[in-house]
Amino acid sequence: MTILKGLLRILQTRPFGFLTALAICFALTSVLSAAFAHGVADGDKGYIQETTGFLFAPFVYLGAKHMVTGYDHLLFLFGVIFFLYKLKDIGIYVTMFAVGHSLTLLFGVLANISVSPYLIDAIIGLSVVYKALDNLGAYQRWFGFQPNTKAATLIFGLFHGFGLATKLQDFQLAPDGLILNLISFNIGVELGQLLALGAILIVMGYWRRTQSFWRHAYTANVVLMTLGFILTGYQLAGFFLV
Repeated sequence: MTILKGLLRILQTRPFGFLTALAICFALTSVLSAAFAHGVADGDKGYIQETTGFLFAPFVYLGAKHMVTGYDHLLFLFGVIFFLYKLKDIGIYVTMFAVGHSLTLLFGVLANISVSPYLIDAIIGLSVVYKALDNLGAYQRWFGFQPNTKAATLIFGLFHGFGLATKLQDFQLAPDGLILNLISFNIGVELGQLLALGAILIVMGYWRRTQSFWRHAYTANVVLMTLGFILTGYQLAGFFLV
């Protein structure tokens, strides 16, 4: 709680205090950098590399598994829907996010764009920070205007897609059936996203019916922001120290 209060005080007093908070999280996580790892499970990787051709079910499974277990993607989605109540609005934002990560997932793999997974995942961590600050009303307080939240969701979706692409590139995919396998993986990602989103909405629905929601909404977004900083610091430490 002391760390959270300190970070909140920084954010309230300095518009660019998030850089200070990021530096703090970098220092806290740098000592753990030797344990960092990117990529996919050895079992999944071995199976894919030993087979060729169009593999619909395995790639759907891998896509769904990655999204359901991808805490960075889920934290961003949690922030996106935190104050959304209408299913129509939720559908619009989730669609923007899905379009963004689908485009760069396909483009990143097909164009063989090599980007450091540490840097991409650091940006994904910052997307969590951005959305938490948006929910806290920080941009209105600091700069006097509200950024376009739909555009931000689409843009960060593009970065999340590059994150997915870096994971797929770890498979060293065979060219035989590549496009269909990528589409299958993306279908799995969307299915996993819908499953995770459904679970989040159920929990949020019950929470919103209680008086504690508005009492703790601010704190919840401070925690979300802090987790985003930690994810970012974690990945930057891996980039510079591993």
